[in-house]
Amino acid sequence: MPQAARPSPRVVDPLRSGDRVLVIGGGPAGLTAAYLLVQAGARVTVLEGTQMLGGISQTAQYKGYRFDIGGHRFFTKVEPVERLWHEILGDEFISVPRMSRIHYRGKYFDYPLKAWNALSGLGLWQSAMVVASYARAKIWPNPVEENFEQWVSNRFGKRLFNIFFKTYTEKVWGIPCTEIRAEWAAQRIQNLSLAKAILNAASIQRRSTAIKSLINEFQYPRLGPGQMWEMCAERIAKLGGEVLLEHKVSRIETRGSRAVAVRCNTPQGEKRFEAEHVISTMPVRSLVRALEPAPQQSVRDAAEGLKYRDFLVVALILKQENLFPDNWIYIHTPGVKVGRIQNFNNWSKAMVPEAGRTCLGLEYFCFEGDGLWTSSDAELVALATKELGLLGLADPKLVVDGTVVRMPKAYPIYDSVYRQHLDTVRAHIDGISNLHPVGRNGMHKYNNQDHSMLTAMMSVWNMQGASHDVWEVNTDYEYHEEQRLEAKASAAQPVA
Repeated sequence: MPQAARPSPRVVDPLRSGDRVLVIGGGPAGLTAAYLLVQAGARVTVLEGTQMLGGISQTAQYKGYRFDIGGHRFFTKVEPVERLWHEILGDEFISVPRMSRIHYRGKYFDYPLKAWNALSGLGLWQSAMVVASYARAKIWPNPVEENFEQWVSNRFGKRLFNIFFKTYTEKVWGIPCTEIRAEWAAQRIQNLSLAKAILNAASIQRRSTAIKSLINEFQYPRLGPGQMWEMCAERIAKLGGEVLLEHKVSRIETRGSRAVAVRCNTPQGEKRFEAEHVISTMPVRSLVRALEPAPQQSVRDAAEGLKYRDFLVVALILKQENLFPDNWIYIHTPGVKVGRIQNFNNWSKAMVPEAGRTCLGLEYFCFEGDGLWTSSDAELVALATKELGLLGLADPKLVVDGTVVRMPKAYPIYDSVYRQHLDTVRAHIDGISNLHPVGRNGMHKYNNQDHSMLTAMMSVWNMQGASHDVWEVNTDYEYHEEQRLEAKASAAQPVA
């Protein structure tokens, strides 16, 4: 029986007819909130600091080629999100087979892990050691599960953790697995264990749809995820809202317990917008820096303690088709810097305009300002081309062109101290009754696109009289909240 949503302890200002709403950020959460609010009759302005919509869900373009900034499969059990996707995109969705594998020392392993595939690929001796390690973890589990290593080792065994989790995870986050909170593992690897894979091998091979991670088909916008948000912005404009690009927020003016105005840096100089509500998807650290007057020192220190992992994708164009069947391949093989490789031909043929060509996206995780981030585009294209050959995925001579897109603050880091810092900041933000943080960076929560959208929906509902605790939304939410959410048939209700 689904549990009831936890009511929010926070009191927010109600949305009234004619209220002006500023939405900071033109990603999935911000545009979802703007779309619902403009449908409800509010006067909405979206302030996006860059030239692109969609945030990390944008679709970049280069010489007619379209490619994702990180892969985005459209699959959800959150009914309001599902309905909104189809309301915006309509017949532009296509159905795509799901396939992703792990590349480890020249061999491929299915992901999510399947017992027989993993053990047979590792060989008899290594497999025996993996099973023994797993048995040891079941008999003598680590009594403490504070970090990622402890959480995964208790469910898969230490040896399998070292093979399939440690190298890749530390490449992604740039910190040891012992410094990553266990709650991140619980959020991202839910319902999977080696025991389930062994005992239910047949059903796992069929990729049971009962487990979200194992879906074998997903929806996808024909021209990439950015198409969804480009069309959403068009709908907002047709309904009377504004979506302003290159409007980078610099200050959020507050008076007492309310936000009253937002200032932006634009190509035409500074602009100031007054409003009755502010919805923020900007990184929590940046939000606190922008508040005026500044919060007390403890809040500022907590915000500065929140960390982010940055990201870049090198898109390579190759003069050959059908390189490999995967949507993406996780690179666990040591000795290369690339973390994941996407094959955009296998997402949608419409994203690759030339016959006989393939567009690959090699993803690199980094920190803004480090060696990877500051490398020139030419150096990064050369590195990606070389590593493609080292991995045996394609002949480097097939590469005919390439480009680079950098994405700062792509991933909020769940380190050992983030929760304490976030709680301190949240206590301050919760005291501003018309400021509503939503989305991945807006709440420093590693949510998928659908859950980021759900936080925006719930914030709008709260402005219309509901009392959802938006901070409780996470990757388990569609399971224990599905019934309650389905009961709310319309997210866009008339304002009072």
